[in-house]
Amino acid sequence: MEIGFVGLGKMGMNMVERLRRDNHQIVAFDLDDAKLKEVSTFGADGVNSLKDMVARLAPPRGVWVMVPAGDPTDSTINQLAELLEPGDAIIDGGNTNFHDDLRRAAVLAGMKLHLVDAGTSGGIWGLKLGYCLMIGGEVDIFRRYEPIFKTLAPPGGYDHVGGHGAGHYVKMVHNGVEYGLMEAYAEGFEAMHKSEYKLDLPKIANLWRQGSVVRSWLLELTANALEKDPRLEQIRGYVEDSGEGRWAVQDAIDKNISMPIITMALFTRFRSRVDKGEGTFGERLLAALREEFGGHPVIKE
Repeated sequence: MEIGFVGLGKMGMNMVERLRRDNHQIVAFDLDDAKLKEVSTFGADGVNSLKDMVARLAPPRGVWVMVPAGDPTDSTINQLAELLEPGDAIIDGGNTNFHDDLRRAAVLAGMKLHLVDAGTSGGIWGLKLGYCLMIGGEVDIFRRYEPIFKTLAPPGGYDHVGGHGAGHYVKMVHNGVEYGLMEAYAEGFEAMHKSEYKLDLPKIANLWRQGSVVRSWLLELTANALEKDPRLEQIRGYVEDSGEGRWAVQDAIDKNISMPIITMALFTRFRSRVDKGEGTFGERLLAALREEFGGHPVIKE
């Protein structure tokens, strides 16, 4: 299948490579010329402008946008809307607020263009393992691009979850749950780190992966991080958040939903920044986990 792709960051580049491995035809655009050269090494067609990209796609065109949420996504979608033709579609795979999806979908509908919101989870491991895709929008447009979703996802790893905004809403809740799970691991390993038993934390993390009720991919990544640096002495406990946790908590407030675990996990991240990352072992583990699954930048000692 043919598709345009905008944004060749850590995830975008890997997604294009995964699509090319399944012989999809990709016309890619990024502001960084070096990335355009890199993407050409596995057979994608790198172009220097959105106009060139659209011109090389056959109608009905589909363009996947993988750029930072907010103004960069707004700017990209607005530029594409002026270049595309009725019947074409834009797929937003970034970490967008679902309220923005509703606004954009309405504007694009007035231009007879379609919007698909694809909540995307998988981080820097997606090239190898695949991406979990939570997809919102019109069902017939979802079906049109299903071959793309099928290639990007592992078996059973994509689904149409509802109308416009539903994909990013489900992804927002997913990331809120992720905050809570990470915080639980961080607190547990903090307790063991301070235990009088002088416990071997990498060994215990690997032990818990074998049949334990708390086994998970996050635990596997915990084991990876601890094996590389058992006392996490090479990383500061400065823990960023990329927005979805805040949106999930705000959504809970708006709907009078009790969400204490996710809320406190978010507040822990805020607290970690007060002392420039001189925080606890648990906070250092949170930072290490973000680096492990998403390649997010961390502050090194």
